[in-house]
Amino acid sequence: MRLSLQRISIFLVLLASAVITFSGCNKSSDDTTNFIPVVTTNNIITNLTTTSAMSGGYVTNFVTGTVTEYGVCWSATNKTPVITDSKTALTTANVIRFSAAVTGLSAKTLYYLRAYATDNKGATVYGGVIQFTTPTTTFAITGTVSTYAGSGTIFNSPQGVVADGAGNLYIADSFNNSIRKVSSTGTITTLAGSATPGYNNATGAAASFYSPQNIAIDASGNLYVSDVGNNAIRKITATGVVTTLAGGNGPGFVDATGSSAKFTSPAGLVVDASGNVYVADRGNNAIRKITSAGVVTTIAGAQASGFADGLTTTARFSNPSGITIDAQGVLYVVDLSNNALRQIATDGTVTTLAGNPTTQTDLLNLPVAITTDKSGNMFISDESGRIMELVAATKVLYSIAGSANTAGYTEGAGTTAKFNAPMGLTTDAAGNVYVADYNNNVIRKLVVSTTP
Repeated sequence: MRLSLQRISIFLVLLASAVITFSGCNKSSDDTTNFIPVVTTNNIITNLTTTSAMSGGYVTNFVTGTVTEYGVCWSATNKTPVITDSKTALTTANVIRFSAAVTGLSAKTLYYLRAYATDNKGATVYGGVIQFTTPTTTFAITGTVSTYAGSGTIFNSPQGVVADGAGNLYIADSFNNSIRKVSSTGTITTLAGSATPGYNNATGAAASFYSPQNIAIDASGNLYVSDVGNNAIRKITATGVVTTLAGGNGPGFVDATGSSAKFTSPAGLVVDASGNVYVADRGNNAIRKITSAGVVTTIAGAQASGFADGLTTTARFSNPSGITIDAQGVLYVVDLSNNALRQIATDGTVTTLAGNPTTQTDLLNLPVAITTDKSGNMFISDESGRIMELVAATKVLYSIAGSANTAGYTEGAGTTAKFNAPMGLTTDAAGNVYVADYNNNVIRKLVVSTTP
């Protein structure tokens, strides 16, 4: 039952790239005489230092052979920068989605930036303008990592973790087929399930799961679990009573109520203030909504894998694995095989905030889980070995602990720390981050500090 998400991801990235390339080539026979590219600027800055940054954008109506140059332009004085200001021009990368380095910056300076594309008639079209400020020479955001629970034998491939208001943690202990509780004093107990896989609604150890993967909590303290082996979303009360909210009748893609609904390898979960559960239905490349009565609807995506923004089911995802929500009800999805962070507005419109399937320079390399703290900052676990923070106030994405494509088990700060396939994560009231370190079979704690 153990899956290698990284191997699946690599295959799906190649498949998604092939689909994108093929669909672009299909348009090459169109009449492009009057073609005008439409450009969108990514509104998140990554890799920000005192002298450089990374940004990008995409051509939303891409047609092969119509764009000769694209990139980003920026200025500290011109609030609507143009290509005669500073720019980074690209001509050989994928013109549907692109990332570009922003260089030659000065510390502690406000910049204006936007993406652009020049068509084959020589006309340049611009995306929207974003702003960012370079840090001071002493600025840093760092996560100091320690082991919070487990010793390598207590847990067996933990994947999901969530905190309650009292400081207790709940763990989806995947290959122990159980939901574990770590009290605020560090005591580990089993809330529901046992080592034997199965599918049974009952209380405590009499209930059974089959590789529970992710976990979320509502305002009343009820837990919701993506029971991936049973393709079900399970509910657990504070006393350990387990029921099925939706699914559980085999894999599939059906909007219905309760057990008539179908999921395929459901992954990340989040609960809104009204008690609705949102599911990153990974195997169906879709985002699903479940009401408290168990009514399931699809709010974005479809079974077909791809990478496309748009309204509701016209959008495409590839292996979406984590999901969170902000105070306004906007959803954020880490789209694993597209190496991207996606946003779903309250009207169902999907946009890409950062990343794309053809480059990993945006600090997104197999993003697998996401959570939000009380200040609206988001934390992302990158299966290749990093934890990242998206600061809400500045819309800048930082790597705060671990290193890309580097597995290990080391405590410490920043890149000194090492993880081995970090998965689900959560935050507590104090802003600390807890991570299910999948292959190390432990729960890690990050204390986040900012140096001005």
